[in-house]
Amino acid sequence: MTTQPPVDQSAILERRARVLSPTYRLFYEQPLQIVRAEGVWMYDAHGRRYLDAYNNVPVVGHCHPYVVEALARQARTLNTHTRYLAEQPLELAEQLLAALPGELGNVVYTCTGSEANDLAVRLSKAVTGGSGFIITDFSYHGVTDVLSGMSPEDGGPLGPGVYAVPSPAGAGGPAAFGEAVRECLERMRAEGVSLAALLVDTIFASDGVYPDPKGFLAEAVRHVQAAGGLFIADEVQPGFGRLGETMWGFQRHGVVPDLVTMGKPMGNGHPVAAVAARPDVFARFAKRRHYFNTFGGNSVSCAAALAVLEVIRSENLLENARRTGEYLKRGLAALAARNPAISEVRGAGLFVGVELRHNEASGLTGAAETRRVVNGMCRRGVLVGSTGRHSDVLKIRSPLTLETQHADLLLEALEQTLRRQD
Repeated sequence: MTTQPPVDQSAILERRARVLSPTYRLFYEQPLQIVRAEGVWMYDAHGRRYLDAYNNVPVVGHCHPYVVEALARQARTLNTHTRYLAEQPLELAEQLLAALPGELGNVVYTCTGSEANDLAVRLSKAVTGGSGFIITDFSYHGVTDVLSGMSPEDGGPLGPGVYAVPSPAGAGGPAAFGEAVRECLERMRAEGVSLAALLVDTIFASDGVYPDPKGFLAEAVRHVQAAGGLFIADEVQPGFGRLGETMWGFQRHGVVPDLVTMGKPMGNGHPVAAVAARPDVFARFAKRRHYFNTFGGNSVSCAAALAVLEVIRSENLLENARRTGEYLKRGLAALAARNPAISEVRGAGLFVGVELRHNEASGLTGAAETRRVVNGMCRRGVLVGSTGRHSDVLKIRSPLTLETQHADLLLEALEQTLRRQD
């Protein structure tokens, strides 16, 4: 892969600084001006293409023609909310529930994963009467005020009644997670905090990507449910086939959640999301409260989500994610054997974390080395991100249409970047 000199973007950067809030951040030391995308490729203003191995939202590939046509066709016909009788919200709910355990029987639509998680928190409080939540200590669950107190990755304080337990990255690893949750439950009881729910992203993405061993989450879920709490499976990142063998991350652990939350991959980037739950959860909530979201479950959103499900089925994307993910992990393991800067490779399907350590070629370690590698790969035309408490894990999370030839490009870019000091 050839590199290109940086492009002068001073004018657009100046405009951005003038009109947008400083809360916004850009990817990469040399920001990209992306003007179009297709499949696994994104194209900048000069026509250079980049392999997108980072964006999970376009789960079936950027601008998939079937999804785009479904969106346009429905937008030309009708776009309204769920207070009128309509087929699309029902068909979508039926298809989602068919892909979930039979114990989950109802769906509520929202627009974003943050809204879905926020609603799941409200439901848990209302149904259990509790106010205490257990999360992992570097998790991320959304942008609302409530969820910012459940997203320590953002650096803010924990919210009232929120308890953080060591993630699978902590001492003892995944095997210690169930015991950490049990000890947290004891601490909550001692402090007089009543339990509402355990909320986890089922691949522990922000904690550093921990899908294995299969089943390690089950003990924690048993402890929580035995204590009268609910288990909320945050499937915004691992859901919709990303982990290859299963449609949902919680299925790797042989557990049945009380609530499942989904986010924007559901619509391939169109803002549509949902909460699925046991019918008794919604029924108990509905006795006292109602929930209506004007754009949640609108006609166009449902058309997009139905198209995504059809593409996942018709293009056999779960199998592609499994097959290509295994190929990529084998390649990364082989690269790790040649390059000691790679500490560990973890992942399932097309969600892979590559933990880095000191690199003799660059003289850097931890977050500094990971940042260098992310930017070096960008210059070589491959987009990845970083994650983990110490920002020392490469996050590889491509559209599910990534194939083995694309994985080869990623592996080549990573090897070149690790060997050089640029």
